[in-house]
Amino acid sequence: MDKRSDDTVLEAKLRDAVRLAQSGGRPRFVGFLDERQAVLAQKLMSNISLKNYMLWGGHDNSERVVFGAFPDFLTPGEDEFPLTGLTAVFRRCDSLSHRDFLGALLANGIQRETLGDILVEEGRCVMFVRSEITDFILSQTEKIGRVGVTLTAGASEPLPEGGNFEDFSAVVASARLDCILAAALGISREKSCEMIHAGLVMLNHEVNTSVSAAVTEGSKLSIRGKGRFVLDRLGPVTKKGRLSIAGRKYN
Repeated sequence: MDKRSDDTVLEAKLRDAVRLAQSGGRPRFVGFLDERQAVLAQKLMSNISLKNYMLWGGHDNSERVVFGAFPDFLTPGEDEFPLTGLTAVFRRCDSLSHRDFLGALLANGIQRETLGDILVEEGRCVMFVRSEITDFILSQTEKIGRVGVTLTAGASEPLPEGGNFEDFSAVVASARLDCILAAALGISREKSCEMIHAGLVMLNHEVNTSVSAAVTEGSKLSIRGKGRFVLDRLGPVTKKGRLSIAGRKYN
């Protein structure tokens, strides 16, 4: 199924959730959604003028979120969401990553849409999951790869920072998408244009095929097969009239 078909299915699920919440008198939920899908959900709710909904992923900076549609008489709230935090602890000398945890869970037959953020630090991982799979994960997860873990329900603050990143900085001709992409990836403008035209680049969670699209501070870039980037700073302008930039590449 291609992305357009995926979006059509998601839109149908979102509309169904709204209809059932309004007619059945209780909240209905869809997801976890990734960042692009969350933007699609927000646009759909704006188009149908629905305000009584909420996106929540278990913590304030969630990348993956669940969509909740609420009946008119009920104020949306975090406690209504069918989410559970789980904590895995392991030896600090064992190196485990987001990919290790995600791969192990998927290998156990768990569907990606039931898994939210997976935040990993030395010796601890906090993950947010749909409540209906909590017991299964707790009973079936004793190892991640070859590393033994102890898994319990609950997640204590402060949470692991999760997304490890590398800083990058550069000087570019302008804040056009092709210039920023070339700088972020360390490739030529010509190559960056090819990638943009091929539909490989998402700007703020939407595929953008315009090489001249404006990139602003805080913009997020996702490049298929290359990773995710956030642009933290645009400027100042150098004495030669070029633009200095700085950002982060997420690992």
